Amino acid sequence: MSDYSLQAINLSKNFGRRLIFKDINFRIDCCGIMGISGANGAGKSTLVKILAGISSPSSGKIIHKIEDKEIISENLHNHIGFVSPYLVLYEEFSTWENLNYFAEIRAVKFNKEKIEYLLNQLLLFDRKNDLVKTYSSGMKQRLKFIFALMHSPELIILDEPTSNLDQEGKDSVYKIIKEESKSAIVIIASNEQSDLSFCSTEIKLEDFKNK
Repeated sequence: MSDYSLQAINLSKNFGRRLIFKDINFRIDCCGIMGISGANGAGKSTLVKILAGISSPSSGKIIHKIEDKEIISENLHNHIGFVSPYLVLYEEFSTWENLNYFAEIRAVKFNKEKIEYLLNQLLLFDRKNDLVKTYSSGMKQRLKFIFALMHSPELIILDEPTSNLDQEGKDSVYKIIKEESKSAIVIIASNEQSDLSFCSTEIKLEDFKNK
């Protein structure tokens, strides 16, 4: 079980004069699933990028801790798995080559046993040596989960995790989400009720527009 914690303190974001959200506060310890909901354009992707350290808030603070010690921003990537529709894959490489390269650039162990397990769970094992450019959009989306989970992160952030997936693909992703939430913090940003149904708590961005 993870001893990771994530805290948002008075988190606000503006783009010029446009308010995206204001004064979001929460703390998550240990493990479980939190949802972030809102209509398209409400700021879900903006918020998860801030939580992942990819973007900065206009005001407020995000604190990541492990074993009660704060993690500096330069080391966050070692602890976070991130899935989103806008992540880019190396389409001229095979899945296996992509995963090897990913392990090298992140300086993490290439855990063959775990990767093969994830490939099986996400219905990609038989296509692991095919070039990614031959994959359907749903297969590429499932591949992003393997990138996110191969280093066993303590915090898993999923932005629109079931986009482009058919029901079989959704079922495989939901199984992984439930399994990973037993030992990690999982955050799901979505406006799909089937995605949010797994969440024990939910941040509704509409509640943070006019505070």
